[in-house]
Amino acid sequence: RGNWKCVFPLISGSRSSKTFKPKKNIPEGSHQYELLKHAEATLGSGNLRQAVMLPEGEDLNEWIAVNTVDFFNQINMLYGTITEFCTETSCPVMSAGPRYEYHWADGTNIKKPIKCSAPKYIDYLMTWVQDQLDDETLFPSKIGVPFPKNFMSVAKTILKRLFRVYAHIYHQHFDSVMRLQEEAHLNTSFKHFIFFVQEFNLIDRRELAPLQELIEKLGSKDR
Repeated sequence: RGNWKCVFPLISGSRSSKTFKPKKNIPEGSHQYELLKHAEATLGSGNLRQAVMLPEGEDLNEWIAVNTVDFFNQINMLYGTITEFCTETSCPVMSAGPRYEYHWADGTNIKKPIKCSAPKYIDYLMTWVQDQLDDETLFPSKIGVPFPKNFMSVAKTILKRLFRVYAHIYHQHFDSVMRLQEEAHLNTSFKHFIFFVQEFNLIDRRELAPLQELIEKLGSKDR
């Protein structure tokens, strides 16, 4: 495996005021890059159920790692388009509709869940995900370095948390997404994400409850 997690420079000055993390770049020539190209090619075919399947002969951990980085980038970009509408005033709590509210804890720096605004929560969340992706012991980028035994549980936690950003965007900011004409992009990204986590059973059904109706709708269209 080549080095696949180079980081793009920060968008100048945006980090302090906006949650827009640097993009994870998978460099050309690495095995992960080939896997990403495979994923993009099969996505292009329009069959998302097929696109998420593990390519023949590939390592499951590696496939999940490459796609997790890709989803991080996609969600990063999607949330980046609506950050000006997601403020301490507009979103004083991190919610996904009236019935679901999320409190932040990462188990190390913040052990006891804290109630915070959506932009603050998402900043914590995306920073935490980025730290996991940058950790060579969790997401090894060198050829021959094995994935750790706890990789799958870490990947599941990352994806569970990334889902919450989609849930917040859909419930609280979909009107802004529509105004920006980003809804097709958001729907395709989310559908890809959902089919992926369903294929490998990566997120507990209860966690998906805030967007259950949408998930069923996206699934039924594809049968």
